[in-house]
Amino acid sequence: MKLEVIIGLEFHVQLKTKTKMFCACSNETESKEPNKNICPICLGHPGVLPTINEEAVKMAIKAGRALNCTISKFTKFDRKHYFYPDLPKGYQISQYDKPIAENGYLIINFQSRDGLSGRLDDEKQLKRIKIIRLHMEEDSAKSTHQKDSSLIDYNRGGTPLVELVTAPHLSSPQEAKTFAQEIQLIMRHLGISHANMENGQLRCDANISLRPAGDINLYPKSEIKNINSFRSIERALAFEIDRQTVLWKAGLPPEKEETRGWDENKQETISQRVKEGESDYRYFPEPDLPPLTFKDADIAAIEALLPELPQAKRRRFMEMYDFTGEDAKILTETKKLANYTEQVISELKDWLQNLPETSGTNEEIWEKNKKKLVKLVANWLVNNFLPSLAEKKMNLSQNKVTAENFAEFITLVYQSKINSAAAQVILKEMIETGADPSHVMEDKDLSQMSGESELGDIIKKVINENPEQVEQYKQGKEAIIKYLLGVVMRETKGKADPSATEKLLKESLKQ
Repeated sequence: MKLEVIIGLEFHVQLKTKTKMFCACSNETESKEPNKNICPICLGHPGVLPTINEEAVKMAIKAGRALNCTISKFTKFDRKHYFYPDLPKGYQISQYDKPIAENGYLIINFQSRDGLSGRLDDEKQLKRIKIIRLHMEEDSAKSTHQKDSSLIDYNRGGTPLVELVTAPHLSSPQEAKTFAQEIQLIMRHLGISHANMENGQLRCDANISLRPAGDINLYPKSEIKNINSFRSIERALAFEIDRQTVLWKAGLPPEKEETRGWDENKQETISQRVKEGESDYRYFPEPDLPPLTFKDADIAAIEALLPELPQAKRRRFMEMYDFTGEDAKILTETKKLANYTEQVISELKDWLQNLPETSGTNEEIWEKNKKKLVKLVANWLVNNFLPSLAEKKMNLSQNKVTAENFAEFITLVYQSKINSAAAQVILKEMIETGADPSHVMEDKDLSQMSGESELGDIIKKVINENPEQVEQYKQGKEAIIKYLLGVVMRETKGKADPSATEKLLKESLKQ
């Protein structure tokens, strides 16, 4: 039996407001002191009245529009009842039938590994995932389970959340992982959440079921709760596919929906309980909070504040600069990195304009040299600069290399004034000290030798000292040129330009 995988995802995103969703307590969820940021309102004491955090509402509208949702002009809050120790009121203030946003979508690149490569404007590589709804609610407290007891920290209780729910449109663990990564990027670009999965600021519940290929019915699903890393999303779903496949092939497909947890140590899902239904939550409108109404102008004013979003920025990087899909994905990972990349390119245009061998307008010179320069920028940023920062445990904010100096460094490489080995040394010094690349090149005597005036005498010496190899080359063994080139490189301590040196060697050997 060929089985089809059906996956839907739910995400809880903590909003980084200054205060909690319904009270004035600090929204410092990572406070080391437990139960510090609490008050009678977020603890649910009798007689207290919640109030709505206006900034959280604006953030929810931003998230909704970024995900192509329709913003509701009328929305309200509801009580969702379930009796967990981390919900001091015995219910959660959430939204039920009138969410703040619904009917959205997010397009992902589903063909390529991690969504990194491939053209983002190629419809054949893209998949549209429907977002059913996005609503606001408050977070629960945090439980810490010990051998013979459980401790509860209410600092997190009442933190503003947005929850978004997708349709069951995902077909593989890889697609689910890619979608989750896109959600994280969007929330960070919007500036509404740190969205770190390991800190619980972005939490994923994955719903998965199988069905015979070609069947249009949906069968009982398993909900895997509170997955806290992208790798775990992929592994938990892969495990669940294998588990449910065994059941289907044994003629025992799941008969009831259930909630399962992911055990990171055992690398398997564990059954926790039969999944609750809507009737179990006994929703009813929150009597202590007024409904919210919005005019078109209110929504438009918030939408005008949206920044360029990751997918649009990625597509622009590919179209404007000719970056590959993979490089564009990496270089737009954060707003800081994307801005730094564009500053480097802007500085490069100025460096090119000032080179003695160039003529024309800035744009003419740039268009003529763009393909090679963009490739150099991507290579040195992605494969050298970023890994070096990571190795030193530095982020881009701590980086000492200015965009102007990085552009100058790329120009030196582009002009073949330094070879790859010298460039590695110079970049390392730049990262450590913030030094100007030309000064490092001069101080360490790393400039590349390429002219006949610099290499002529050395080439003559090598030819005179290797008569046997020279004779072999003249008799047609052209591969010998690589041996002679290696001798020149050794004589110059690696400073000779290999391409220019090989050309000069061949010219000398003709004489």
